[in-house]
Amino acid sequence: MTPSSTPRTAADQGDRVPLPPVAPEVVAAAVEGLTSRLRKKLDAAIERCAAAPVAVEDGVLRIDCGADAEVTLHPGASGTVGAAEQARCTCLLAPRCLHRAAVLGACPVAEPGAGGPDRRSADPQPAGAEEGAGAPDGGSGAPEGSTAPDRVRPSAGRPAPPAPTSAQRSAAAGLWAAAAAVLDSGTPAAGAVPQAELLRAAHTARLAGLVRAEAAALRVVRGLRAARARHDGHRLADLVSALSDLLRTTDLLASGSPAPGLVGTVRRDYRPEGGLRVHGVLREPVISATGYAGVVTHLVGEDGRWYTLADVKPGGPSRARGAGTAAVALGGGALDHGALARRGLLIAGATVSPDGRLGSGRGVRATPLPGLPWSAGPVGALFARPLAEAVAQRLSPDPWDDPEAAERAAREPVGGDMVVVGARGDQVLARALPPAARTGRTAR
Repeated sequence: MTPSSTPRTAADQGDRVPLPPVAPEVVAAAVEGLTSRLRKKLDAAIERCAAAPVAVEDGVLRIDCGADAEVTLHPGASGTVGAAEQARCTCLLAPRCLHRAAVLGACPVAEPGAGGPDRRSADPQPAGAEEGAGAPDGGSGAPEGSTAPDRVRPSAGRPAPPAPTSAQRSAAAGLWAAAAAVLDSGTPAAGAVPQAELLRAAHTARLAGLVRAEAAALRVVRGLRAARARHDGHRLADLVSALSDLLRTTDLLASGSPAPGLVGTVRRDYRPEGGLRVHGVLREPVISATGYAGVVTHLVGEDGRWYTLADVKPGGPSRARGAGTAAVALGGGALDHGALARRGLLIAGATVSPDGRLGSGRGVRATPLPGLPWSAGPVGALFARPLAEAVAQRLSPDPWDDPEAAERAAREPVGGDMVVVGARGDQVLARALPPAARTGRTAR
């Protein structure tokens, strides 16, 4: 056996080998295949599997589940277990066994679009932002397809959206019933079996094209898991908000409401933008509760538009640390993410997604630019605006005419001129500077 193929355990790596994300329908099918007797043991089995030794060999993960039982996971090219045959167990009851279902239940739930070429995407970011972890694309706002129906309205002259089809109404009703059962039972009783029912209903919603409802259901499942595991980043308010959004959205869909934003939108392709001059502003680490980690660098263009360049893949904290100083995957990688956050790029043949993500295709070329002073150019405009004014606009309840513009604005960072006062727990206290107290800033 060559050194490169030697199995590695958590002890070899210095931290636990993270389990790969699993497509929701794979988890749901594994739980549904269990007998009623085994389902009663599933929650306890998941806890044991979450702490079981994990070895990695040639991209295959092996989980020791006791005597004569070893579960192997074979993630695809995306790092996700997206099909039932990618999870196997050596016991006699496989594949309808407790070991396999428990391991899959211990894995993070994959993002929509990560399980295979036919999967649709409501939040390709991994985004990941549940339980305070950050989304895969690093965005801190709501995922694409999740704009609340009461925050959008059709623009003048824009045709009204069509009413949901019968298949969509049926899928929404099933998802509402699964969510209502979770609400009725409460978090302590919402174990692996109720979660699997939610995942199965979310899969049905995806097949019906209900992107927003699927994304909301996955947020609820992740919130339930974080609450039951007592994760440090869990906030009960986030779980309540996700469940409320899911119930409201599916109720309106099941009733046939044609309100815009209820169905949601899928991830769209990158579009050519020609030449771009962008300036780095900040670098954001990402450690997602969905099993993704990395870094996202936020940049601003000459016209004030925000852009992001991400390096987020399946992994844990060690991957986030390494990605922070890794070369950017754009135009030859002349800069790493740390340097890019303080400098800029002149990009030829740029491609950009509707939410501002920079593409890294073969035709893209990038030349490094020197950094701008904090007081010059589009970076200076970011901090020249009073913080209270910027926050007031972001929190304004007034609806936006364009749902896509609303989602894009929710992802954009807010700039402010302030002084860091100190820390309180995991929070940073800062004081906004009045206009008279602002002074010139030096180059970064």
